[in-house]
Parts: sequence; structure tokens; C-alpha cells
Amino acid sequence: MAAAGLSDLRLHRIGFVFQAYNLIPVLSALENVEFILQLQGVDGAERRQRSLEALESLGIPELADRRPGEMSGGQQQRVAIARAIVTNPVLLLADEPSANLDTATTEELLDVLRDLNRNRGVTILTATHDPMVMGYTSRQVNLRDGRVVQTGA
Repeated sequence: MAAAGLSDLRLHRIGFVFQAYNLIPVLSALENVEFILQLQGVDGAERRQRSLEALESLGIPELADRRPGEMSGGQQQRVAIARAIVTNPVLLLADEPSANLDTATTEELLDVLRDLNRNRGVTILTATHDPMVMGYTSRQVNLRDGRVVQTGA
């Protein structure tokens, strides 16, 4: 696939949750979530509505006007997840999505991810060390030193 095709695939079909968040420091939480939709060419009113809904789904609508430096690590993580799901991706790639979350917030996040999988058909590929996250999966592939050591349901 050509570079332009890969870029389009990543922009429109895949959501990314980075362990380091990768939020833009000068933008508010809402603007960080809206940014990907702006790249997709979504108009302003729809962009704002979808972004607010994504923040709401993760229980953080009150953070809409805060910049990343004004948020805890767990709050930044949820903004990053909102950014990843706002595009309605078919594939969500999540690197340690619960790394900075407490137990209750992790459960809320996992319920959101389960809903995305069951009701919207989103495939979710997660890299994690968190047993709670592993318990929510329908299939696991365990790696050790870069090799598959176990697979299962």
C-alpha cells in the first residue's frame, strides 16, 4: 500500500491510544479530541458534538476546557482514549490504556471498551500488564521476550 493509502487508513479506520498520551499541550482536552476530526474534514458543529460525547462517555466532560498540564495522568489518559474513539474506528490499538487509572476508573474504561466491541464492532488490540484488563478480553496472546508463549480465549 502506498504511503498516502496508509496515512488515510490510519486517519479514518484506526484509533490509537499511546501510553505517553501524546496530547498537544497548548490545546484544551476538547480541542485535542476535536483535532483528529478536523484532520478528517468534519465540520465544526459536528466535531464539537462528537468530541463532547466522547469526553462524556469517559466521564470527563468537566475537563473540556483544561489543558493537559492542568490534568492528572489518569485524566490525560482518558482524554487520549476519547481522541482515539471519537472517529468511530474499526480497530483500536491501545498501549497500556489503564496504566494511570485507579481501579474504579479502569472498570469504567473497560465497560466503554467492551461496549465499543460488542455494540459497534470495534476490534480492540491492547498491550497490557494489567490483570483486570486481561480479564475483560475475549482472546489473549501472551508474549515473553518477543515470542508467543500462550494463546487462549
